[in-house]
Amino acid sequence: MDATIALVTRLQAKPGKAQEVANLLTGGLGDVEEEPGTTAWFAIRFGVVEFGLFMAFPDEVGRQTHLASKVAAALKDNAHLFEETPVFETADVLAAKLPAGASQGQGNPTAMR
Repeated sequence: MDATIALVTRLQAKPGKAQEVANLLTGGLGDVEEEPGTTAWFAIRFGVVEFGLFMAFPDEVGRQTHLASKVAAALKDNAHLFEETPVFETADVLAAKLPAGASQGQGNPTAMR
């Protein structure tokens, strides 16, 4: 599966809510594994209260499907855990190294960045 486009978001937990945010993000993996249009998905931690999500897709259909997924809904439903409402930024994947068995193209050939 190719990874030509992506979504990225940074999340900052409210004071005392970092562990709940970590649990929310790690708990989303099972749902994402059921999304055939999601090539790669990473929940990451930058520091004590700063987190992020990076996900890549082969096409816009996969990206839009993910935005309507259980994980996206869980972020909205748990907005009270974050300093600011999560905002997903769109991005083009210029190059990617994917696990064996996945397509390893040069990303989005139409990317203008």
